[in-house]
Amino acid sequence: MSRQTNKLTATNVKAAKPKEKPYKLSDGGGLYLEISPNGSRYWRLKYRFNGREKRLAIGVYPETTLSAARQSRDEAKRQLAEGVDPSQAKRLNRLHNEEIGANTFLYVATEWLERVHQHEVVTSHYQRNKRRLERDAYPNFGKRPITEIKAPELLAALRKIEDRGHIETAHRVKTLCGQVFRYAISTGRADRDPIPDLKGALRSPKKNHYAAITNPEELPPLLRAIDGYSGMPVTTAALKLAPLVFVRPGELRQARWKDFDLDKAEWSFQPSKNADPLIVPLPTQATEILRELYGLTGRSEFVFPGARSSKRPMSNATIKAALDRMGFKGEMTAHGFRATARTILAERLNYPADYIEQQLSHAVKDSNGRAYNRTQYLDQRREMLQRWADYLDDMRNDVNSETD
Repeated sequence: MSRQTNKLTATNVKAAKPKEKPYKLSDGGGLYLEISPNGSRYWRLKYRFNGREKRLAIGVYPETTLSAARQSRDEAKRQLAEGVDPSQAKRLNRLHNEEIGANTFLYVATEWLERVHQHEVVTSHYQRNKRRLERDAYPNFGKRPITEIKAPELLAALRKIEDRGHIETAHRVKTLCGQVFRYAISTGRADRDPIPDLKGALRSPKKNHYAAITNPEELPPLLRAIDGYSGMPVTTAALKLAPLVFVRPGELRQARWKDFDLDKAEWSFQPSKNADPLIVPLPTQATEILRELYGLTGRSEFVFPGARSSKRPMSNATIKAALDRMGFKGEMTAHGFRATARTILAERLNYPADYIEQQLSHAVKDSNGRAYNRTQYLDQRREMLQRWADYLDDMRNDVNSETD
């Protein structure tokens, strides 16, 4: 190596212009700037190791400044003095950084979301959980190696969510982090899940039940209000169908025409990606609503398309907003129709819990803990839903006759 170093100045380097052929500007000590005909400029270091001449790529100018290039040269000389090949050291350092990057919470969580989670839940649920991690986990410890993240660090992040007043969200993020840690353990990138160490460290969320009318005497005014609702026809149809089939609000608003066979009076769909398929037998009242609605939305993929675009389903707030406008705020919600049907079918119409739970798409278990959701009770549920629809008609007619 040349004994003279630091020959260049920042002005020399900045003023270097490309020529027809590549050329070099030497700074001494083996460091030089190589200028290519296309104008690109690379810092390189020439050195000898075990009697062989070698080259070390240091960086690209101007991202790598003259000062930074000199620091890299000095570090390489120190390594050579210790008998270490700078090129080999750089390669090992790159591999180490790649390994660390593949073991950060962000990397592991992203892998879990894409490889596992999005295939187990519906798209909307996947997107919500992805946003929760992006908002509340990644900024706090996303770039940290997952093996170094301990309970106090997690608790500090979760308490930030608590301080915003979002107690339930804090618990959801805690659960998601636990799933990421368990995935890291299964893929050999962590030894333990610190989430159990947080037991009792967060405030318990208040358990709020969905508002629902479960007293039969209070149901007729709601049915009459739905019949008289003067909102959008698509919203009106959803309001009328909701009490008849009492599926989950998301399942109703995202219903697709391809899943309906109106001639057989059946609606077949997958409640969620990890649930058994469900066949909903449709009472005659429901098929009449759907046949009339088909003339309005039949060209859309969705039975209840959104008001702004037919390529998207109805907003998840539409039915609740309609119920609120009808004067049932705090008394009834879109999800409440499920509680209404569950209560009255069991207590007033005396249907077995098995039929009702199957229609609700709940994971029913026997005394030995085995799920028997594959037993569809289709004929029994067909009779039950028709009787339920007729029961609602009778209640509505009784109210109308009393008001005449």
